[in-house]
Amino acid sequence: METLQAAKTFEALSHETRLAVFRLLIPAGPDGLSAGTIGERLGLPANSLSFHLGRLAGTGLTRSRRQGRHLYYAVDYARLAEIVGYLADDCCAAVPEGCLQECPGAPLGVGGGCTTGREER
Repeated sequence: METLQAAKTFEALSHETRLAVFRLLIPAGPDGLSAGTIGERLGLPANSLSFHLGRLAGTGLTRSRRQGRHLYYAVDYARLAEIVGYLADDCCAAVPEGCLQECPGAPLGVGGGCTTGREER
């Protein structure tokens, strides 16, 4: 993932409402939630919700599908993994002998499992 793309993704998540929508969608699974359900749970009017869902979709964090008259929104889990990976990408770059236990890519209880390194950006 390129730095500019990551920055735009983090910018979208930096808004309180979009972060709340995204966090609500994560446990909803690949089927997601209808726009109406999201609006009800978060107390958002339809026009405001539509704007925020558009911003999340524009970064690739969410996807939508139509089922009858309803739109359903779900997290794009591959994209979520990509952005989390971007954050942890250089976790062990300064430790050539292996990852620190604290690194997200390290096996539990053991250093040395992470092979991440700096990518060209």
